[in-house]
Amino acid sequence: MKNIITLSFIILTTIGFSQEKYKVADILFEKMQYNEAAKLYEIAIANGDKSKEAFQKLGDAYYFNTNMEGANKWYSKLITEYKGEIGEEYIFRYAQSFKGIGKYSTARKWMKEFSERANINSKKIVQNELALKKILEKEQQFVLNNLSINTVFSDFGPMYYGDKLIYASAMDSSYYQTNNYNLNKSPFLNLYIGSINSKNADVTVIEEFSKVLNSKYHEATLSFTSGFKKVYYTRNNYNGNGGVDNKGINRLKLYSATVTEDENGKVDWGNTKELPFNSEEYSVGHPALSKDGTKLYFVSDMPGSIGETDIFVVDILGEDEYSQPRNLGTKINTSGREMFPFVTEKKLYFASDGHLGLGGLDIFESNYTTIFEAPVNLGAPLNSVLDDFGYIVNEEMNNGFVCSNRNSGKGDDDIYFFDRIPVGPCTQLIKGYVSNNITGERIANATVVLYTNNGDKVEEAQTKINGDYAFNYELNCDKKYVIKVQKTGYGNNKKLVLTQNKRGETIVPIGLDFLNELIVEENGLLKIKIGIIYFDLDKSNIRKDAALEFDKVVTLMNQYPKMIINIESHTDSRAPDNYNLALSDRRAKASREYIISKGIASERINKAEGFGETQLINKCKNGVFCSESLHQLNRRSEFIILKM
Repeated sequence: MKNIITLSFIILTTIGFSQEKYKVADILFEKMQYNEAAKLYEIAIANGDKSKEAFQKLGDAYYFNTNMEGANKWYSKLITEYKGEIGEEYIFRYAQSFKGIGKYSTARKWMKEFSERANINSKKIVQNELALKKILEKEQQFVLNNLSINTVFSDFGPMYYGDKLIYASAMDSSYYQTNNYNLNKSPFLNLYIGSINSKNADVTVIEEFSKVLNSKYHEATLSFTSGFKKVYYTRNNYNGNGGVDNKGINRLKLYSATVTEDENGKVDWGNTKELPFNSEEYSVGHPALSKDGTKLYFVSDMPGSIGETDIFVVDILGEDEYSQPRNLGTKINTSGREMFPFVTEKKLYFASDGHLGLGGLDIFESNYTTIFEAPVNLGAPLNSVLDDFGYIVNEEMNNGFVCSNRNSGKGDDDIYFFDRIPVGPCTQLIKGYVSNNITGERIANATVVLYTNNGDKVEEAQTKINGDYAFNYELNCDKKYVIKVQKTGYGNNKKLVLTQNKRGETIVPIGLDFLNELIVEENGLLKIKIGIIYFDLDKSNIRKDAALEFDKVVTLMNQYPKMIINIESHTDSRAPDNYNLALSDRRAKASREYIISKGIASERINKAEGFGETQLINKCKNGVFCSESLHQLNRRSEFIILKM
C-alpha cells in the first residue's frame, strides 16, 4: 500500500533499560506507564543522579507520553552534559521536542545535525541479510484469494461487523489518480458492507455501510466495540477551506459514532464526535480497539513519534474520555512507518516498513502479556515485495483478510481473503552420534546430557551400540543449547548447539578423546605408551622391573575389554642382523605370554613379532657411530592397538 503521511528517515537504536537502580521505573516504562516511571526517574535525579542514563530515561518517559515540554527540558540537559556520548536518535528526539513546543527554527537546526550524524552500520547490514534469509525460509502458513469485490481503484481497510465485512473503496469515484495515500489527491473513499463467504473465500458487496458516516470526504479504517454499539473511524480533516493546512496537507482525524434509531425504527449511526487528541498539526487514524474495550490503538505522526508514523494507545476512561496518548515504544515503532494495527486478546498485528521485511510494508505479529514482545515477520506469501497491510484475523477460524498492492491484484490496493494453516510452534529435535576423535569408532553407552544455554538440565540420553543418541524433548527453533558427554575412559566433552530456524532435526556429532594417558597416537597408529622394557643381556625372560610396565598394559586391556593389540619388539644395530631378529622375536613372544598369564585372552593379542634392527627410528645403522642414548631409542617394545 502506497498510502499515508511522510516525515523523515531516521536510524533508531533500542534503548537498554537494565541498570538495577532504575529497576522499578524501567518495569513501569516497559508497561507504558510513562507518567509513573517519570516520577521515579525524577526522584533519582533529585537525589543527585546526574548520569547520562538518568537524563535519557526521564526524557524518554516524557517523549513517549507526548509531553514535549518535559522531553525538551531533560533532553536539553542530556545534550548539554553528554552530547559527544549519545547516539543520533537522541538528536532526532531533541529536534522533535522543539517541534512539539512550536520552536520550528530550532527544530530544523537539530534535524540538520541529526542528518549529518546518522550513518548506516555495515555490521547491521550483515545481520539484516541473515535475518532476511530466515524470513524467506519460514514455513508458509497462508493461502490467499483475491476477492471479487475488488476494483481497479483502492479497496482496503477491512473490519469484521458480525458475520459481515466493512471496508473502504473508491469504486464510485468519478476520477482516479495513482497516489501515495496523500488523501488530498486520492479518489474519495467510502465505507461499504459485504457478506463473507468463508467456504468460497470471498465477499459479496451489499451496499454502502452508512449514509451518515459516508460523506464527500474520505472515510476509511474503522473499529467497533464488542456489541457494535459504537464505532471509531478515520476521516480526513475538513473545515471551511477543505481541511488543508498551511503546507497544503489534509490531515487525518479519528471520530466516534454510536448506533441510533429514527422514529421509523431504522438503525443508523449518529452522535458523531471528534476525538480530543486530534490536531490540525498532525494526523490521527487507523483505530483498533482492544478486545476488552479499554484501550484504543491508533496511528499518528504526532509529537513523540519515533519515525514517520507510529502506533499509539490511549486508555478509554469513560464515555468520550481518554488518557494522554502513549507511544508503544521502540520494540514496536521504528524510524519508518508503523500502520494499521489490529488487536486480538493476546496479539498485536500491524504493518511496518521499518522492521526488516520483504519490501514495502510487511505484516508483523507481536505477542502481548504485560509488555509487547519483539515483532515477528509473518513471511511469504502473506508478505510480498510490495505493500501488505490491513491484516485482520479470526483466531478461532484461522482465516481473515489482508490488503496488498502486489502485482497480481486487480487495481491499486486489493483485499485478499486468507486461510491460515496452523503450523504450531517452531520446534526442533536434537540427535546425533558420539565417536572416538582418534579412531572414528562409534562409542556405545556414553551419557549425553542436554542443557539450556543458561545451564538448566533438559534431558539425558545414552548412546546405543552404534553410538547414536536422540533427545525426545521438543526444543525451540533458532535457540542455543549445550550438550555434555561423558564415558568411562574418555575425557568429557561439551558442545554449543544452535537449533535450526524451521521445524525438523538438528544433527550434532560429538567426538571424545581417550582419558588414559597411556593411549597415544604416533604416525597415524594408536599405541599403548609405557616405560622402557629392559631385558638381561641375550635374555628374553621378563624381569621384575619389566613386569611393572607389562602390568600397565594388562590393566589397560582390562579397562577396554574389546581392545586387540599387536606386540612388536626391536633391537639396535650392535650385533649380527640374524641374531637381533631372533632375539627380538623371542622377547616379543615372551611379552605375549606374560600378558596372557595375567588373564588376558590369547586372541586379543593378534600377533607378537620381533623385527630386530630392520625398523630403526634414527641413523644408527651398522657402521655408524652413535651414543648409547641414540641406540636406546631403537631398543623398544611397541604395543599397537588394532581395535578398542
